[in-house]
Amino acid sequence: MNPTHLGRHDSWDGVRAVVAGFGVSGFAAADNLTHLGAAVTALDESAEGHQKTEKAELLEVLGATVRLGAGATGTLPDDVDLVVTSPGWRPSAPLLAQARARGIPVWGEVELAWRLRDPEHRTPWLVVTGTNGKTTTTQMLDAILRAAGLRSQAVGNVGLPIVEAVMDPVPYDVLAVELSSFQLHYTESMSAEAAVVLNIAEDHLDWYSPAGPGGMEEYVADKARVYEHVQRACVYNVEDPLTEQLVREADVVEGARAIGFTLGVPRVGMLGVVEDILADRAFVEQRASSAAELCNLTDLSGPDGRPPAHHTVQNALAAAALARAHGVSQAAVRDGLRAFRPAGHRIALVSEHHGVAWVDDSKATNPHAARSSLLAYEQVVWVAGGLAKGASFDDLVLAVRDRLRGVVLLGRDRGLIAEALARHAPDVRVIDAGGGETAGTNGEDGNQGDKRDQELSAMRRVVSAAADLAQHGDTVLLAPGCASMDMFTDYAARGDAFAAAVLEQTGTR
Repeated sequence: MNPTHLGRHDSWDGVRAVVAGFGVSGFAAADNLTHLGAAVTALDESAEGHQKTEKAELLEVLGATVRLGAGATGTLPDDVDLVVTSPGWRPSAPLLAQARARGIPVWGEVELAWRLRDPEHRTPWLVVTGTNGKTTTTQMLDAILRAAGLRSQAVGNVGLPIVEAVMDPVPYDVLAVELSSFQLHYTESMSAEAAVVLNIAEDHLDWYSPAGPGGMEEYVADKARVYEHVQRACVYNVEDPLTEQLVREADVVEGARAIGFTLGVPRVGMLGVVEDILADRAFVEQRASSAAELCNLTDLSGPDGRPPAHHTVQNALAAAALARAHGVSQAAVRDGLRAFRPAGHRIALVSEHHGVAWVDDSKATNPHAARSSLLAYEQVVWVAGGLAKGASFDDLVLAVRDRLRGVVLLGRDRGLIAEALARHAPDVRVIDAGGGETAGTNGEDGNQGDKRDQELSAMRRVVSAAADLAQHGDTVLLAPGCASMDMFTDYAARGDAFAAAVLEQTGTR
């Protein structure tokens, strides 16, 4: 049975759907397809985790088939009408390749969610993508929308799975949607009310084939999908010309506008900064001669009162542009940004001790994010390394070398950073704190307590080395420029281990 034209009010009885991957989005897709009447088979190579087992049991009670463990995803079943894939699955995965060869549609959870929207309540989507800043911008946007009195929800790559949000019996007024390049790759029919590409830099090139220039082209092409069929506003970063190029090339709904954001004084049709004020010259009637004040830079300061980093201001401008495209007032933008507090491990001050600040930006998982973080400080002991995901570090080192007091390296690909430092900053002292996988990082052996102990032990070495390098007035900055899964459960576990080791080292528990 062809599911292409089915929606939430249609009967899916007779549709045979395979859900590839049984993580958060995979479970949401399988659960809701089962609810709609489809015959669902959920597949995942991993059977680890108590929650996964519980969810599998629940789905089987509801009538789905769940196959977990080694070999479960090798072969696509014979009678299949639809494959819904989790975003982490590469297009080259055998199961997906078999589906394409047989002409079976392959959707991501985002595509499924778009098709399952309630036709009587077409909840608008305000969509955020980019290499860095997606989660912060999406959460800022959600805070602004809530300050406007709207029933909003942050969904997608952050917060609630999109399928769960669109299937909520009480419709949302608007959704703040964060999408990764992986999610966009499997998205075809989405038509956002407004969308932004915050920036484009090397990341996740190991996901694409081939890695290198071809992989980068594919990565950019997936990011560009967010602008297709946009209804009101394509928001772009004036400081990143590639994002404007993507807007120019997009096939949008007639009447959609291009809206830039900039750290400089905004031209007509842009949002920007005038002295210390975030200003709107895009969504005001007299924009040719005046601008609307949205908020003050001090409204973006963190709990420690430090001025906001440049990328924080850019994220706020992007969120404001999306909200203004939806019709939100100036006051709601101001109130939402004032109330916003970033999630953990994003330029979070851990401790100040003997004139040295210790800062956790473990979320800086690629060179572009690390660069933004490093440029926010004058003199830095940089803690870096992990899984490079196909990225290079020469441009990063060239941009920040004058700020480096020293560097402490850890993780599997730390050698790539060491080589870039040797080429472009040979006088900077570098300490190698080791790397490689910690036992049980992926839950394969050892218990959770053992894993945390190993993570903390690794970070103690890092913090001790950083303390030897740091001088009064320096910032020790964990901005790894790499993913964490070689040594840590995730970026949050890496940040937690750093914070714990810092508090031990400084005696400021």
